[in-house]
Order: sequence, then C-alpha cells, then structure tokens
Amino acid sequence: MNDPPCILLVDNGSHRAESTLSLRHMAEALGGHVGADVHPVSLLHSTKVDPAELGGAPAQIFEPFLRARQEEDRHSFVVVPFFFGHSAAIYEYLPQRVREMKGSWPELEVRVASSMVKLDESDDTRVARILGDLVVRKTKEEDLEKPAVILVDHGTPRVAVNRVRNHVAAQLRAVLGDRVATVEASSMERRAGAEYDFNEPLLEDLLGREGFDREVVLAMLFISPGRHAGPGGDIARICEAAEVRCSGLRTHGSDLFATHPGVIDLLAQRCEEGLASEPVQGEIAAPGVE
Repeated sequence: MNDPPCILLVDNGSHRAESTLSLRHMAEALGGHVGADVHPVSLLHSTKVDPAELGGAPAQIFEPFLRARQEEDRHSFVVVPFFFGHSAAIYEYLPQRVREMKGSWPELEVRVASSMVKLDESDDTRVARILGDLVVRKTKEEDLEKPAVILVDHGTPRVAVNRVRNHVAAQLRAVLGDRVATVEASSMERRAGAEYDFNEPLLEDLLGREGFDREVVLAMLFISPGRHAGPGGDIARICEAAEVRCSGLRTHGSDLFATHPGVIDLLAQRCEEGLASEPVQGEIAAPGVE
C-alpha cells in the first residue's frame, strides 16, 4: 500500500463536550508539530455529545471513522494513544475491532504507538516531570510552603494500569524532592472485593490523615476535563467533603495533564515510534506488563 498513514490521536471518549474539545485541540497541535493531519478520534461514547456543543461538528469514534476512510481508499492508519498506560480499551478492544474489520477489509493496516508511560523505561520520566511542573506551578500560585502531594488517578480493575500509577508516583517523588513534604499515590474509586485492593488508598480516605491534614496539592493523573476531573466533578466533591471533615485541610488541584506544552513533544515521539511499528495482529503486549 502506497497511501500515507492516516494519524489518529485516540482517547477513550466521554459524554462531556469539554473532553472532545480538548482532544481536538491536542490533535491540531500535534499535527502542527509532526507536519501532518492528526485526527481526534475516540474509541467510544463521544458521539453522544450534542454536536451543538462541539461547534456543530460531531465527535468521531474509531470504527465509523475508519470505515469512512475506506470509502476514500485509505487503508493505513497509525493510532497514537492519549492514554497514560496499558488500558484494555486501547490494547485489547481496539485490536479486536481491527481483526474483525479485516474480515471484510483485508487491506486494512493499523499500527498502534505506545502509551505515554513505558514501565520498562525507568529513565523516561517525562510524564512525571510534566506532572511535577504542574504541581510546582500550583504551589507558586497558592504561595504554599512544602505542601503534601497526592497523585490521584481514576482507579482501575487492572493491575497493569495500577502499576502505571505507582510507577509515576515514585518518579514524581524523585522529581519534586524536598520541594514538597511527601508524595503519595491514590485512586478516586475502586471496585468492591479484596482482589481490587491494589487501588488503595482511596483519595477520600487519604485526605485528612496525618501528613495530609494540611495544605495538599493534587497531582491529577487525568488527561482532560470530564465528569471526574472537571470543575464540579467527582474529585472536587471528594475534596470539598474532606475539607468539611478536617478543618486544617486545604486542597489544591493541579491543572490537568493536557494543559502542559510538553505533552505535544511526548506525543510526537510516540507518533514517530508508531509509524515505525508493525501492524496490529493480535492483542498488543506492552513492555514491562505481565
């Protein structure tokens, strides 16, 4: 096949317009960096957003987007995951859809770049350094003296994804050093059952504990605004409730990951790696994940 690959910046999708708008902004910026069109595409969900909230242009989701390109005689694609780690959505669901599409579209080739965090490359601290910059920025804005820091993610049923949280927390601890009092990892929520205990501690339980009953900066392991990390979202409500319980607690959320200019450099490298990778055949094994 001689057609140049069609590049997609792919997130999981959201029912919130602000998430799709953020993805579009990042795709445009990435395209300017790599000198090619980059299409903002979600795996699922985003087509439920009213196009009126998106400037009249409906959100795109993965399979219909590819099928529309098939009609244009485009067969080669590169997926740049806008994901921190080894999500089942990108490394299992997406390859499954590709294999099924290939049944009626044998020319289809889809390459998938690595996620933003590589567990097997301990010296790749770019995600942690971006988060560290965002924490330091918030510390300066609020004039805080060595606050406690909590890295918070959504929570997951997959140990492989939780390893990313802990890996980044350890790197963030080293990046911030003595500029903060402590760095601890937490999750917003978890499933019931002992088999999901790896998500502990939960944010609501950690806030107000000894060492976290003071000025606390949340390092947000969330990419874009949505119902969890956006204004008035779940994280904000957890923090408000904790401040009511603990009179000495003051929480300060860092800006979200996608707001940092260094993210585009990171995605551009992942894009370059994706272009050089082999097309999807089966499930994608991420380095460092058992």
